Amino acid sequence: MNVDELVRDSLREQAEEQAPAGPGFADRVLGLRRRRRTRRLVSMAAVAAAVVAVTVAVPMLESGGTRDVRPADVTPPNRLAAHPDQSPPSDLIAAGRTALAAYYGTTSVAQSKDMAVATRTYWLLNPATKKYEKTTKWSWVAVAPGLKTAAVLEQNLPVSRIGLLDMASGEVKRWIQVDHAVGGLAFSRDGRELVATTYSENPDLRPIPKKLKGGGEETQATSSHRTGFFVLDVASGKGEWSQVDTADPYSINSRQDFAFSHDGSLVWTGTPEQPGYQYYDRKGDEVAPPADGKYVRWYVDAGLSPDGRKLAGDFAGEKYKTSSWILDPKTGENITETHGQQLLAWADDSSLIAWDIGKDGNEFHQRLVLVTLDSDEVVPLSDFRSAKDNTLGRWQPVFADR
Repeated sequence: MNVDELVRDSLREQAEEQAPAGPGFADRVLGLRRRRRTRRLVSMAAVAAAVVAVTVAVPMLESGGTRDVRPADVTPPNRLAAHPDQSPPSDLIAAGRTALAAYYGTTSVAQSKDMAVATRTYWLLNPATKKYEKTTKWSWVAVAPGLKTAAVLEQNLPVSRIGLLDMASGEVKRWIQVDHAVGGLAFSRDGRELVATTYSENPDLRPIPKKLKGGGEETQATSSHRTGFFVLDVASGKGEWSQVDTADPYSINSRQDFAFSHDGSLVWTGTPEQPGYQYYDRKGDEVAPPADGKYVRWYVDAGLSPDGRKLAGDFAGEKYKTSSWILDPKTGENITETHGQQLLAWADDSSLIAWDIGKDGNEFHQRLVLVTLDSDEVVPLSDFRSAKDNTLGRWQPVFADR
């Protein structure tokens, strides 16, 4: 399905006039991705945000004996919900199979004269009202397909329990207790399992930058206190912990979470240094990457397409314009170049949700857009977010299947 069809379906179903797509493509600054490679605080939960509902109702499909683990009423809709006049958004934003299930803003809260915690404020989608509701209860949120359930961590990381939250009522229906403190969450694509990254200290604790006499700031290096990961069965809450030693605590970001591989058989994590990833089996032993995992960029959130045949890549084009590569996941070769400064999530196998910049050319002044492969069309989904870091106006998306 292309952008034209999505727009037509949206107009037909909602009778709402969509803002016209504008070209608005300006040269981007090279420093964006270089800085992001070495300093970006990764949210791996966006890589594989899928989990069953609290009731873990799993309908059986007769065809081939496979199981569809998404709730029975979840199908890949073709509707487009765009609000190009909203930032941060207040009403549902979605395209194809994917919805903006939540978003958060980060502010620095000083703990001492030298250290601060990057603290998140979340806005969670209420599936009944289709509006986003603010909460300060949670330090981490991952949303299940169907937009009904979220897995949450309380503030003051790391914590010893994981909550399964009803998104309509805002109530935690069940807690999963763990014996190693957790600081990050991600779900397998089939929703049956949860990988929880464990830390001995808060992974969001940061040195406060020191002001330099000549202007600017000096940022100190941060070390990692990551200890390993749990692989947990969502239905029972049971699972095993695997220790993963970090030879050099300064070789990875202070927050460098684990996630499942595309087929769920392995656990992986990004690394700032080449090759940019490490893969592990369920026992915590490092293994070779799978055939479709050799060219994954941990800082490109969209990752593999739903059918596994295409891989979202890094920026493309001369002078670093607002476009990105789509790769062959098994060879790493460029398949095509598509619009989008940063590819965030697949709407279907041929279109993606991305960050895009405006005509002012400011690499940090971005809005959500829908782009289609081999097409020049761009559909705005949100208004532009703030360019100022460490403010609630510079919100970060959390996507999930709907």
